Amino acid sequence: MYGVPPMTRYSLAIDIGGTFTDAVLLASDGRTFVDKTLTTHNNLLEGFFRGVDLVTGRAGIAAADVDDVVVHATTVVTNALIERKGPPVAIILTEGFRDILYIREEHRYDMYDPQIEFAEPLIPADRTFTLKERIFADGTVGTPVDRDAVLGIIAECRAKGIVSVAICLLNSYRNGANEEAVRAIFEEEAPEIYVSLSSVIAPQMREYLRASTVAINAYTVPITRPYLTALIAELKERGFRQQPLIMLSNGGVIGAERASTMPVRMIESGPAAGALVACYFSRIFGIPDLISFDMGGTTAKACMVQGHEPLVTGTFEVDRRYRFKPGSGMPITVPSIDMIEIGAGGGSIASVNDLGLLKIGPESAGSMPGPVCYGRGGTDPCVTDADLVLGILNADRFLGGDMQLNLSGAEAAYDALGETLGLSREKAAWGVFEVVCEQMAAATRTHATERGIDYRGQPMLAFGGAGPVHACMVAELTESPKVIYPPLASVLSAFGTLVTPAQIDLVRSHVATLDTLDWCGVDTVLNAMIAEGATALGEAGIREEDFTYAFSAEMRYVGQQSEVRVHLENDPRKTRDARAIKDLFEAEYHRQYGLKLDGMNIEIVNWLVTASGRQPERDTGTVPTEGTRGTESRPVHIRGEAREVPVWQRHAITEGDRITGPVIIEERETTIFVLENWVVTRHDSGSLVAEKTGEN
Repeated sequence: MYGVPPMTRYSLAIDIGGTFTDAVLLASDGRTFVDKTLTTHNNLLEGFFRGVDLVTGRAGIAAADVDDVVVHATTVVTNALIERKGPPVAIILTEGFRDILYIREEHRYDMYDPQIEFAEPLIPADRTFTLKERIFADGTVGTPVDRDAVLGIIAECRAKGIVSVAICLLNSYRNGANEEAVRAIFEEEAPEIYVSLSSVIAPQMREYLRASTVAINAYTVPITRPYLTALIAELKERGFRQQPLIMLSNGGVIGAERASTMPVRMIESGPAAGALVACYFSRIFGIPDLISFDMGGTTAKACMVQGHEPLVTGTFEVDRRYRFKPGSGMPITVPSIDMIEIGAGGGSIASVNDLGLLKIGPESAGSMPGPVCYGRGGTDPCVTDADLVLGILNADRFLGGDMQLNLSGAEAAYDALGETLGLSREKAAWGVFEVVCEQMAAATRTHATERGIDYRGQPMLAFGGAGPVHACMVAELTESPKVIYPPLASVLSAFGTLVTPAQIDLVRSHVATLDTLDWCGVDTVLNAMIAEGATALGEAGIREEDFTYAFSAEMRYVGQQSEVRVHLENDPRKTRDARAIKDLFEAEYHRQYGLKLDGMNIEIVNWLVTASGRQPERDTGTVPTEGTRGTESRPVHIRGEAREVPVWQRHAITEGDRITGPVIIEERETTIFVLENWVVTRHDSGSLVAEKTGEN
């Protein structure tokens, strides 16, 4: 009716991290309600719904009032892989390829270390089976599947208590008929066993990559399917109207039902949301290139945003075993936002190594027992303990006072660490602060340099529970002149899921040189991916008129090992322009390597389709301006010296203020620590911006 205001709609996001579970409730009128609770690793849903109750209680609404989306980012897949606590899983390979998970790709990630270690395969040799079958390289069936042989494998699986099976047969990326035949027999004879097909999960060439990816999917399906099924059921029981959407590693969200069948796409679920929201703020500020810096309780993540978009990679690794070196973990060939993640968070444990040097992480105290100051039984000094000992954190105001910190316990832990190092308590704590910042800065510098990006001079967006505490020093170490502290900084990854469109990235191998392209075959490959993408978007509740598709190709000069990803400007099914694709490849190749190889033939290895829904239109409201205006102060130990530092409440800072560091700015969920020679102002978006004004 005319004159009646529109009804308020509510959307909800829950991000489960290694230490904290973050909750964001966003109202369509701009009001935002946030909270944090410790992650409950034994039962993640307990912490999930504790977060739900906290924010709905703050808003004074019932579950049924959440009538927009419910989006979830979770570490359940990552935790399962790192902890290796999954159920018994088997893999079925082509006869003669039994040891593919052990042989890997015969690449040594460190040529000069004779004792390098690799992550142990998820599926051991005694649960590896082979079939006498064959798909030829051109996709024709040479030897079909023998039903009796599959029945024999099923019997062995039952005898070993197998609950999930990965199937990776030779050349199945060209034709998945034999894998489908094996699955059909399992569904008929052993429907209780989960089955993952490489031709569905990762239909790409390179046998080991495909086998590793489908093995990881099979390992985690028995965990994610019951978890997400229980989540869907409990949300419905509590009166929520919508089925949840799940954040994927590629930076898109998709329906929980589909996500439960492909958990391998959920590994970087939470970090991807943070990188996407960094792009959101890069557009708000009109800064096309910036560094996304996300530091939580367990890990720190850095992503390079270029042209308002995150870098994307077709492969990444989990469970790296040696100094986070590429090649030391388990590879996964699914599209993911390209970021570096290191074990440097608030819960990272400080220790002294065999050389008597200070070492931070990668071991973390997590949420249980947590840092010593949490008072939950932790005894090892952690980064958060150092922040408290230095005076950066206030023991009485952590989480707005809802979580009292144990200062005396943290001081005792740093007394012991300082005695080992021959330093005072405060100097040991500052040493931890400096070392963890240098570790994060070094990781950022390496990540950018390896991708040909000059990180110097690029602004930094700081978020996560511990990010605003350490970002200023990390920015100094990476020569960044500006640090942006957005609203909701502590729970920004959760907020990121609410400004992310439904999206799924699909890839298929279809190798051919540009001068021999079979466009009918290309049409078949692209149409199959478009159909799959449309189905996934429909399941996520996206209207067909909002579907969009983007096309890319991974290409190389004939004879090369690695490909270059090329974004195609038009739908190749319509243009069929091999010359235009060649020009795009050579331009991208020259951008990355500074040259092009005239006269060399070019081949396309993989075709990619990104199916997306419409960009959500959600925003946060104006942050109220009230609170303590710099009238407080407390001693903070900076660079070995105790200094009296003013303390502001974030909500009290207005757009006309210019606050010179060192300064501490508190808000309920995090603390901002700005060093000397930096000046803080407030942007009209509600973000605080620290800018470097001089040299130390």
